Amino acid sequence: MSEHPILVTGATGKSGRRVVSQLRAKGIPVRAAARNGEHTFDWIDTGTWDTALEGVRSVYIVQLDGTKLVRPFIERAARHGVRRIVLASGRGIDDPDYAKDSSGVLEGISDSEAAVRESGLEWTISRPGWFAQNFSEGFFADAVLAGELRLPAGDGAASFVDADDIAAVVVAALTEDRHAGRIYELSGPRAVTLAEAVATISEATGREVRYVPLSVDAYVAELTRQGVPPADAEAFADIIEPLREGRDAYLSDGVQRALDRPPRTFAEFVRTTADAGGWPT
Repeated sequence: MSEHPILVTGATGKSGRRVVSQLRAKGIPVRAAARNGEHTFDWIDTGTWDTALEGVRSVYIVQLDGTKLVRPFIERAARHGVRRIVLASGRGIDDPDYAKDSSGVLEGISDSEAAVRESGLEWTISRPGWFAQNFSEGFFADAVLAGELRLPAGDGAASFVDADDIAAVVVAALTEDRHAGRIYELSGPRAVTLAEAVATISEATGREVRYVPLSVDAYVAELTRQGVPPADAEAFADIIEPLREGRDAYLSDGVQRALDRPPRTFAEFVRTTADAGGWPT
C-alpha cells in the first residue's frame, strides 16, 4: 500500500500533525486533511469526503467530538478501496464510570469504535490518556504561560502521554501489518500530579508556575465571570473530574506493545519542549 497516499484527518491537531510529520520523515506519501489544512476535509461537509479518500488505502481517523459520522465515513471509505483504518479514541471509553457525558461525546466515540470493529477492514484503535502537550499547546497552556494553573483537580494524578509517542504508535499501525485488530491504551510510564507537573516545568524553564486547586463551584464561577457560558463551564469541570478522582493515574502498556520501547517520561517531554522554546522565558 506504500504507493498510495495515507489519509490523515485532523492533520492540524496535536496528534494528526505529528503523524503527518513522522510519515513524511519516512518518505511515505501523505494526504494531510483538515478543515483548514493542505487538503480540505470537513466532517460536517460530506461533499469533501470523496476527494479526500480517492486513491487511499490507509486512513487515520480523528473524529469530530459529539458526532456519529465515523460510521458513514468508514462505509464510504470501504467503497473507495480503503483497507486499513486507525481510529483515535480515548482512554477510559470502556469504563461507564470514567467521566460524565453530558455532551454526548463518549456515546459518539463508542459508536465510532463499534463501527471500526464491525467494518470488515484492518483496524487498530488508539486510546491515549491525557496528553502531556496539554501543558504546552492545549487545555492548560495559557495558564502555564500566565504562571498559575487553577483547576478543580485536587491532588489527583494522571499518567500523561507524549503526543509524539501517540503519533509513533499510529504511524506503526498505519504502516506495519502486525497491529490489525489491536486496541492500544496509551499512557506515560508514571502518574504525575499537577503540582509535580508544573514544578517540573518551572525547573526546566526558570519561570515560576504554581498549581492552585479549586473546588468545582469556585472553578465554574471563575470561568463564568470570564465570560464562559455556564453550560460550557460545567462541561470543563466534568473533563477534570477523572483527573481529580485519580481515574487516569493507572499505567497502560500500549506504547511498549506497539513500539517495543517504553513511553517517554513527563520530564523528557518538558525538557524537549523547553529546549524547543515551547514556553518562552
